[in-house]
Amino acid sequence: MPRPRSLTQDDLAAAALAVIDRDGLAALSMRAVAVRLGMGTMSLYRYVADREQLEGLVVELVLSGVDVRPPHGSWTRQLTALVERVRAAVRAHPEVVPLTLTHRHTSLAVLRWSEAVLAVLAGAGFTGRHRVVALRALLGYLIGSIQMEHLGPLSGAGTARMAELPREEFPLLAETAVEGRRVPVAEEFGEGLAVMLAGLRAMARGEE
Repeated sequence: MPRPRSLTQDDLAAAALAVIDRDGLAALSMRAVAVRLGMGTMSLYRYVADREQLEGLVVELVLSGVDVRPPHGSWTRQLTALVERVRAAVRAHPEVVPLTLTHRHTSLAVLRWSEAVLAVLAGAGFTGRHRVVALRALLGYLIGSIQMEHLGPLSGAGTARMAELPREEFPLLAETAVEGRRVPVAEEFGEGLAVMLAGLRAMARGEE
């Protein structure tokens, strides 16, 4: 008779997330999670089949608390809220971002968020191809901005180095980097999202 299970899926997800946060996504393995939990690797297979299932549990843990109910207001305000909620949940765990893509078709949290975004887009008049492009554009901006904030923040060494480039060869890049170092993270994200939504508004009006 099998032994009773003593771990929950949240326990497994939390252990896997701790591994990812500490050592990066590439370090995630059944063995690493088993060590984190203080158990043998083979014992972990009583709970999950493989690393892929572990990844799915991590995505659910990070995103399951995201509120997918749009607030009252214009469709752009609703999309802004939905996008910012995901950013708030994920930016503390940037290494998890790629998993939101690879598990977008199986994660209930991702599916529910996508359905909420599509409902807002549909209500704003987006149909067919335009709705597809709008959803992908929002996802691309959200994921890309989190990755850039993690790997190449405006406050980081890369921007500082570009600010010191020779002005005779890179006048605009150096000037832009100097200015970029003064842009707060929240403003960078918010203003970039506003630009994205302005483009979607133009698409909705047929101004392609």
